[in-house]
Amino acid sequence: MNPAQRALWYIESHLAEPMTLDEIAAIGGVSRFHMVRAFAAAVGLPVMRYVRARRLSEAARNLAKGAPNILSLALEADYGSHEAFTRAFRDQFGTTPEAVRATTCVNHLTLQEPILMESTMLDNLKAPRFETAKAFLVAGLAERITCDNGAIIPGLWQRFHQEVAGIPARVGSVAYGVCCNGDDAGNFDYIAGVEVADFSDLPRGLGRIRIPEQRYAVFTHTDHVASIRRTVNTIWNQWLPASGLKAADAPNFERYDEKFDPVTGNGGFEIWVPVRE
Repeated sequence: MNPAQRALWYIESHLAEPMTLDEIAAIGGVSRFHMVRAFAAAVGLPVMRYVRARRLSEAARNLAKGAPNILSLALEADYGSHEAFTRAFRDQFGTTPEAVRATTCVNHLTLQEPILMESTMLDNLKAPRFETAKAFLVAGLAERITCDNGAIIPGLWQRFHQEVAGIPARVGSVAYGVCCNGDDAGNFDYIAGVEVADFSDLPRGLGRIRIPEQRYAVFTHTDHVASIRRTVNTIWNQWLPASGLKAADAPNFERYDEKFDPVTGNGGFEIWVPVRE
């Protein structure tokens, strides 16, 4: 099984027990940094958000069946108090535990069902080449990406192509889609940008990042850009665990050269994944 499959098995078989991201990553045989990215690539949700949604969904079912003690359900769902459980429940479902118990029904709730891991990976991922890239600067349009708003990235690129001519001190014609500043919840900053010589004259509001010198596994994605998630899933859940390498805690990025057509989404591009021994 790949890391995401191992994580799903562990979560579902230990749902009523306390668990941490470090424990789930250890079961998957990878670092927490790797697990956050591998799970999101495969499932579309951050690891611990999935755990929370599953626990609250099971609690909702028990409430609809008339569970008399809400505090006991809260403790089983790993919440320390009735109040904390109620806040999380309301955030998840838009209603209170008491209301669900009173209606004895969950049909109006969007429950998180267990995810059965199906193969959405490539059968023929081409082996990467390895490069040690020197440090460089990237500037462009930036957004904070969560599991709920990832669909805004194509629109970010559309805005980028309308405004790219106004970025000062640009170096070369290559464009970069940089994923950086990730957290354990699976959120990260995405910068659609270009290499620049320095940041001194950049307009206020542009995102900027220094990419450190780093060794990368470089994958070529030849299909339409819309199928990138399948390639990323294969890299993080199949190639990297089997490679004997570890994911480095550094930005990863897409590299779009002159062969890529931003109008049609065709032409191919590269995916650069930071690695270490």
